[in-house]
Amino acid sequence: MVFKRLLGSLGVGGPTVDTVLEGGAALPGGALHGQVHLKGGSAAFDIEQITLELVARVEAEREDGESEGAVTFGRFMVGGGFRLGEEEQRSVPFSVTLPWETPVTELHGQPLGVVLGVRTELAVAGAKDKGDLDPLAVGPLPVQEAVLEAFGQLGFGFKSADLEYGRIGGTGQQLPFYQEVELTPSPAYAHAVNEIEVTFLADPGGMDVVLEADKRGGLFSSGHDSITRFRVSYAAVEQRDWNTEVDGWVRQLIESGTSHGSHSEYGHGDHSHIGHQGHHHGHDEHHHDGHRSGPGMGTAVAAGTAGLAVGVVGGMVAAEVVDEIGDAFEGDEEEEEG
Repeated sequence: MVFKRLLGSLGVGGPTVDTVLEGGAALPGGALHGQVHLKGGSAAFDIEQITLELVARVEAEREDGESEGAVTFGRFMVGGGFRLGEEEQRSVPFSVTLPWETPVTELHGQPLGVVLGVRTELAVAGAKDKGDLDPLAVGPLPVQEAVLEAFGQLGFGFKSADLEYGRIGGTGQQLPFYQEVELTPSPAYAHAVNEIEVTFLADPGGMDVVLEADKRGGLFSSGHDSITRFRVSYAAVEQRDWNTEVDGWVRQLIESGTSHGSHSEYGHGDHSHIGHQGHHHGHDEHHHDGHRSGPGMGTAVAAGTAGLAVGVVGGMVAAEVVDEIGDAFEGDEEEEEG
């Protein structure tokens, strides 16, 4: 769809591949549908295997500073074992399931600045070529959207979102990286924290919400980080009073005595220090009678108030996202394999 390329390993006259994703933004743990369109070259070729790779632009903390690179977090064989004739056109439909921890790239249609892609690899005549790259849009699960909307209605604002290489200890994290959504504090908590970072770790049975607060220092104390974790279910999302629940999480986070060095200490490696898990709140089995109230995050985004998706990429449009996808993953194969 974006980068239609000639198979470089086969030279001029080789087949071309064009992958088209269907159905709009996918969901974590959901299906990704599409078609791989092939066009034969100046001769017939045996298409041994068609493989899709899920790739993400991930940040990593190193001794000499921060670096970025492409990380593969999913690989699916979707076809192959046929002969593609000269100038023949053939489409191979596919449906694959995204990992539950797939990062969210957009909220209410607004990009969050996270770069994901689907890369198509062909194995032809014993050679492999990564011949097509397409941006992957992923929307939030209902419970993720509910939590972010609650933060917005409580007065928190969106600051940025990124992907950090490493693992969060004490969780069932599966991918080698995690997503952080950084929020500016609401007026009610601005005196206590500089920012709050939210990480969602979803799985088939529910979702861990990991919260970290960058606490402000006092007259006789220095600032530090406080981390806590909550478990939520996917059931009855619309029937829960998320504003009250999330506000309780923030209060517990701020009041907790758990503190851990700087952010960079756990920006990579194992976050094994997250021993304080907060309460599971008993909400997996019981739900509030009240419903969410207020304007909703969709209205907040449109009005630019809470801003949980406004201004993050400076008005990045679809074409710029495509350019960033190409810049992000072009030439990353060697670093990725390393």
